[in-house]
Amino acid sequence: MKKLLQVGILAASALLLAACASKPVNYDYTAYKESKPRSILVLPPVNQSPDVNASLSMLSVATVPLAEAGYYVMPVTLVSETFKQNGVTVANDAQDVPIKKLHDIFGADAGLYITVNKYGTSYRVFDSVVEVSASAKLVDLRSGALLWQGSAMASSAENQNNSSGGLIGMLVSAAINQVVHNLADHSHDVAKVASYRLLSTGYQGGLLYGPYNPKYGTD
Repeated sequence: MKKLLQVGILAASALLLAACASKPVNYDYTAYKESKPRSILVLPPVNQSPDVNASLSMLSVATVPLAEAGYYVMPVTLVSETFKQNGVTVANDAQDVPIKKLHDIFGADAGLYITVNKYGTSYRVFDSVVEVSASAKLVDLRSGALLWQGSAMASSAENQNNSSGGLIGMLVSAAINQVVHNLADHSHDVAKVASYRLLSTGYQGGLLYGPYNPKYGTD
């Protein structure tokens, strides 16, 4: 049973990484290139899903793709503690703080505002699917200019085909999915994929390479 679960998890991960986020065409990077942000403050994500873990989960996985893109990311623990010390404990309130004050306190060039639209497991007749979707915008904390915005999603059901195997096959697949989702924090794993899709670089519509990336200035 343990081996079966391991195979299921690996297969699900492979399927998640295989799909790509939708990429807008002809994105206008004029303000982004003029701003040339070097450091990014990731604000606590606003959670519009029923899962209370969504905000912290997305916050914890957002820094890695930004750092790999070539930006200095303000330490999450320091940012969270600073907000708490100033009485800001709700993500909506944090994102409502005036940009000038954010810049004065943290000194970051830009702020990343994330909204989690969907997070968690959706139960269906013959299956359960973990879905995570989020949108984000990058704002210059010095001028207030909108530099970039985008959205992405990921699902544990990507590329699955339950049309074969009949009713028994569907029931077996559903049972395996239920066990895998219950034994592991699969929503967090899917959030990692969604985060990489949302904050990836190297394509039209994605984030630009940061100054600490060897490809800086090539996009």
